[in-house]
Amino acid sequence: MEQNDIKTFFSTELLGWYRLIKRDLPWRMNRDPYRVWVSEIMLQQTRVDTVIPYYNQFMSKFPTVTALAEAPETEVLKSWEGLGYYSRARNLQAGAREVKERYGGIVPDDKASVAGLKGVGPYTSGAIMSIAFNRPEPAVDGNVMRVLSRYFCLEDDIAKPSTRVSIEKLAASLIPEGAAGDFNQALMELGALVCTPKSPSCLPCPVMEHCAARLSGRETELPIKTKAKPPRAEFRTAAIVMGSGEQAGKILVRQRPETGLLAQMWELPHLLLPPDKAKLLADTAPKEQGELAEMISRMLESDTGMLIRPRSWFTDADHIFSHIHWKMRFYLADLGEDAGALEAAAASAAMGNAVVAAESTAEYAADARAGQVEASSIYRWIGKEDMETLPFPNLFLRILKQFWE
Repeated sequence: MEQNDIKTFFSTELLGWYRLIKRDLPWRMNRDPYRVWVSEIMLQQTRVDTVIPYYNQFMSKFPTVTALAEAPETEVLKSWEGLGYYSRARNLQAGAREVKERYGGIVPDDKASVAGLKGVGPYTSGAIMSIAFNRPEPAVDGNVMRVLSRYFCLEDDIAKPSTRVSIEKLAASLIPEGAAGDFNQALMELGALVCTPKSPSCLPCPVMEHCAARLSGRETELPIKTKAKPPRAEFRTAAIVMGSGEQAGKILVRQRPETGLLAQMWELPHLLLPPDKAKLLADTAPKEQGELAEMISRMLESDTGMLIRPRSWFTDADHIFSHIHWKMRFYLADLGEDAGALEAAAASAAMGNAVVAAESTAEYAADARAGQVEASSIYRWIGKEDMETLPFPNLFLRILKQFWE
């Protein structure tokens, strides 16, 4: 069969298959570009089954571009809590504010304007233009690169930007006239349900007859992708500080800086360990290490003026970001019986006043490498009920749930 015929076969069979089996997903109820935009941002790095309840809740809370643009950022982050990759939520809201200011709250229908929005890359702009406006624009993500690499037996490394560009051109040439939205979703659907990364299901595949990788027995070898560098390890020690007196039943938390990793989210106080201390946490046994407990205690005293007494080991936990692997040891702690600033600090917190402090004090900065000292945070006492409104990263959600239970 000629190459053009193979392409026509692929597009025709795939489109027909999709229209018969497509999943009933909430963002497919209409072609509202805002709904498409939100769904595509949420689906980055996240499975469909995980996204669905978040999407429904998010759209209920922020049903329009204007509603999202005008919402407090902490409210948006709270609605995103648990999805991870929180820069997606911030960029989405920033993009919504741009649409409100520049385009009167209506998502523009030209590619250049959509592509210029905060957080909208080539894939997302292609998805919005094709699904919402049925424009013949490719939307190439990992699923699409995998499907096309196998069907056409492409051996270029899909981790390279040049390969993505060439596959975008190929994908554009496959779009049937007048069916861009359905075709792009069909490609994504095939990659998600059939042409999966490790165990492709070739028999039910609608285009298996002319799949070059299958015909040559290479469907599990392709696509070719160089492995990314593993995330670097960071060792940290943290404290769950339990209040007393007016703060009885509460714990001490702090807010991260306005910019950077997990910006403006809340967390348990913790300390990045300098390299020469990391080996203490690397011990496999969760035994009491007085030195680690003392370090977090001294940091908190320096930051808040409160005397903190570590009581016992609570748990060890890991969290992997795209480029960092946090390895963290948590201690239970309470307040010292006597400290000059203790009563004043507790009273201030009870009145809703925050204590501004640094995540890593200068005392420990002397032992840390350049760039490891982190920006200022805000401390406050919270009860379990405050978890309903304050956004926390996944790691601290898990730990606090374990603690409160």
